[in-house]
Amino acid sequence: MAMNDVNDSEGRLAAYEARTQTPLDLLALATLWITVVPPGDFGTTDGVRDIVLVARLGLSVVYGIDMVIRSALSRRHVHYALTHPLGIVSVLWPPARVIFSVRLVRTLFRRGHVERFLLAASMLVLDGAVIVYLFERHAPKSNIHTLGESVWWALVTVTTVGYGDFYPVTTPGRITACFIMGIGLLTLAVITAQVASSFVTQGAGRARPGPQPEPDAPEVTLAELDRRLARIEDLLTAATTSALPRAAPEPGSGDDSP
Repeated sequence: MAMNDVNDSEGRLAAYEARTQTPLDLLALATLWITVVPPGDFGTTDGVRDIVLVARLGLSVVYGIDMVIRSALSRRHVHYALTHPLGIVSVLWPPARVIFSVRLVRTLFRRGHVERFLLAASMLVLDGAVIVYLFERHAPKSNIHTLGESVWWALVTVTTVGYGDFYPVTTPGRITACFIMGIGLLTLAVITAQVASSFVTQGAGRARPGPQPEPDAPEVTLAELDRRLARIEDLLTAATTSALPRAAPEPGSGDDSP
């Protein structure tokens, strides 16, 4: 028996997951920069740090409520919580929620989901731009000091152009740059495969032979029909004549001797 069948109670857990899985995964992607960067790197102003801490706490509350609902809808409440440790970890450390997004990324590679894939890739690139900006803006010898410069650098990097006018100098910034370069290569591969698949599908549609026209039946004239009917009548007459029994010879006729 599958794990979902054991934990699910009348299908309510599956229905809840179907409604909330994608929104929560997108929330994890959109708030990745808030949860990855330490609060101290957002600035020295106490108000900014307080806002970041409140946002991180709010994400933990959302993920905690989600975990409680999932456990309540399952048949074995404690067992469900114990068998889903990532859900508990994401409540304590919100960046772990991104691991749940692997399910979202997996569905993006299915045929016809290019728009969703590009949306997720764009969100990850913007996350990377914000993360690099927060790490690089006050770093020594850094040349990325504004969010606009960081976004420009991210776009240049993800398109594999690499002008070299901006580049990260900190270790976290370079690690983020590696992820952005990976996203760029992956996006290029997905788009290339989609375009190639479209050309192959169009070529196969053109090469597929259409229905062959049926040959026209030869025209039959009235004279030909008369000849055929006469032939059929002759055949029927001959068959009837050959089928009749021969008459028996009369007594005394012939060459019989007395």
